[in-house]
Amino acid sequence: MLIRVERFYDRLSRWLGKGLSFVLLLMTLNVFYDVIMRYTFHNSSVGMQEMEWHLFSVVILFGMSVALIEEGHVRVDFLYDRYKPKNKAIINIIGTIFFLLPLALLIFFGSFDFVRDAWEIGEISEDPGGLRYRWIIKGMIPIAFGVLIFSAVGYTVKNINLYRFHKDGGSVPSTTDGGAQ
Repeated sequence: MLIRVERFYDRLSRWLGKGLSFVLLLMTLNVFYDVIMRYTFHNSSVGMQEMEWHLFSVVILFGMSVALIEEGHVRVDFLYDRYKPKNKAIINIIGTIFFLLPLALLIFFGSFDFVRDAWEIGEISEDPGGLRYRWIIKGMIPIAFGVLIFSAVGYTVKNINLYRFHKDGGSVPSTTDGGAQ
């Protein structure tokens, strides 16, 4: 049962990663356009410059979840790599439950008033020609941390599976090739 749950989270992570790669491509094209306009035609758009950091924010905010599931997050690897898989799983479970989840929950719930205030006043850019509806990008904060909390559950399940299979001395079934159930 937990293997199926882990596969579900892996599929969602891959889907999110593909979506973020599209956003990153849009951001790259936006920067390319802005640079060409600025240095070739001596014309620049404040709205396009602001769109750069809006897209960058989306990549960073949602990229946290993909990095977690794909084991791309930061840790002290020179110590971590020396541990047995069972001990790594325990460290990951404890770190997720006691460090990642409390901080993610704090930001998730703490950002609602921030977003609501921006929406209620109809916050826009202070710069002439800037983007309207700044509350939309601020609204990505609770959404992204909600996705991170969701991904943390998947990451915990993944590490429970690692712990279970290494505890029994068996090999971990693959989540990508239809391993044992």
